[in-house]
Amino acid sequence: MLADRYDAEIVKEVLLSRELYKPFPTSEDRSEWSELPQNLKRFWINKGENRLNYSWPTMTASQYMDFSRTGNRVRYDTVLLDRRQDLASLVIAECIENQGRFMDDIVNGIWCICEETFWGIPGHGYMMRRQDPLPDVSDRIIELFAAETAALLAWTYYLLKNKLDAMSRMVCERIHLEVKTRILDPYLHRTDFWWMGFHQEKMLNNWTPWCNSNCLMAFLLLEDDQQRREAAVIKAMCSLDMYIQRLHPDGGCEEGPKYWIFAGGMLLDCLELLYGATNGKLDVFQEPLIQNVGRYIYKAYIDGSFYANFADCSPKVQVPADLMYRYGLRIEDARLSGLGAIELKKKREKSTFVQFSIMYRQLSAIFHYSEMEQYIGEFPYLRDTWFAGMQVMAAREQEGSSDGLYLAAKGGNNDESHNHNDIGHFIVYCDGSPMIIDPGVGTYTSKTFFSERYSLWTMQSAYHNLPLVNGAQQLAGRPYEADQVHYHQEATMASITMNIAKAYPEAAGITSWKRAIKLIRDSNPYIEIHDQFQLTHMSDDITLVFMTPHSPQIEGIGSIALQDVNNHGLTIRYNEELFAISVDTIILDDEVMREAWGSQLYRIMLSAKTAVNHGDSIIKISK
Repeated sequence: MLADRYDAEIVKEVLLSRELYKPFPTSEDRSEWSELPQNLKRFWINKGENRLNYSWPTMTASQYMDFSRTGNRVRYDTVLLDRRQDLASLVIAECIENQGRFMDDIVNGIWCICEETFWGIPGHGYMMRRQDPLPDVSDRIIELFAAETAALLAWTYYLLKNKLDAMSRMVCERIHLEVKTRILDPYLHRTDFWWMGFHQEKMLNNWTPWCNSNCLMAFLLLEDDQQRREAAVIKAMCSLDMYIQRLHPDGGCEEGPKYWIFAGGMLLDCLELLYGATNGKLDVFQEPLIQNVGRYIYKAYIDGSFYANFADCSPKVQVPADLMYRYGLRIEDARLSGLGAIELKKKREKSTFVQFSIMYRQLSAIFHYSEMEQYIGEFPYLRDTWFAGMQVMAAREQEGSSDGLYLAAKGGNNDESHNHNDIGHFIVYCDGSPMIIDPGVGTYTSKTFFSERYSLWTMQSAYHNLPLVNGAQQLAGRPYEADQVHYHQEATMASITMNIAKAYPEAAGITSWKRAIKLIRDSNPYIEIHDQFQLTHMSDDITLVFMTPHSPQIEGIGSIALQDVNNHGLTIRYNEELFAISVDTIILDDEVMREAWGSQLYRIMLSAKTAVNHGDSIIKISK
């Protein structure tokens, strides 16, 4: 899509030099900084003032080794990321105020970061050729946060160069040296980073646009050699093409809404950089795939901060307001821009502070702020959504409203990026409130992305809304998939049907398990889960699981009530002749899980009363 359309000759002709590339005003270009709203200025100056005369936190070798010793991915990572967030806040505060009082702390922050042995996090040290509890300084790998750091320092250089030079010319020289050594040179000279996609990698994910966007920023803002700038742009386009060609044509993000921020969202940032650095000559925003990637995020939207959260994703997602707004403008989609404007109005100036303090996004949010305040947006409550590539459907009772029942369900396979074993899984919301849920994911540890991933309960099919058969859960891997998948929708109904037998191992003894999941939109709307199954032998070890954040109340024979604190609720009806009910309480001790759901979840289990080798079960869910 990119490199075959814009070859080296075109790039050479249209790419701006570093001197001519002016994506945002520097601290010396006062008009736009001065015109920012007072509440926005005050917000960022307060952030800077909180770090005046700051004692930058230490980062020791033993802190780094904590990951290899305990598997903890929080303690060291938090210090590393806090350093970068604090530097970004100080830089923006100085650009807004322009009085010089933040400059000493900025220089201290730059110096501390430049002194770090490795700009990445211990959990990504697996990319180094020599594995050790400490990073190998001779192996300059580019991972997510090393690239983020380079971009942050490049923006600091771009925005404040003259002020930094007035203090000491060594500061900008140090930035240039460190970024060149750690990021620019390895980016040009190496092709073995898996996220580049140059060696027939099995899977590419958010790393590809995320790393490329930050490397591109560093080149565009720091690199004086125009030939190297051109080479970096061409390499970025080739790498992005590897990623783009593996995306589903419908734009579905199998990593989930949280990772769309860094997958589809970072793809937008890459394309924006290429567009801006060529005065709009490099432009693929009218491509249907690029437009569909943007639309995914509002198609996965439920209500409030809730999104359909399959894969490694919390149910509550804070999508940057400006990101949605910009994407909507580029592809001329008012729904997407409108959702961004709505998000800004919820958070006001806080919406300009984004996760990981990605400076490009923060600057864009700051300079779009007044424009977004004036934009009138409507909630994109789509009645029906279907992503054929990843076999995910969503449906609600009516277009334009979160009132009533909402259903999302999935087929797919168990080898997706950030995969959970969840073929045939579904979630149900009522009036925008979660009722039958996907638990999401806990705090990342050393187990999360390697061989022990499926020892974590959040990844297992036993804790999704799925059958357990003969003690067997679904397994991970490409062969474990949905079969005979069919989606259908009309005014009165939306449904997905599939055979999920292949998602289970042979030990489950399943010949066929046909699951139909429907939202019926009639005068009394309801959701139906229809399971028809054949087993290889008689068994009473058959259980249907339903996960919920609400304490289940047994209303009567064959009836379970769920209700939230605002009296939104629904009833689950089942055949009491077939199933006996039991409920497990799952105490949540993980901070990420508690933030999403509170102190506990409940697992409703409907277990077969008698041994059978086939069955036909219908579960009805209604308000």
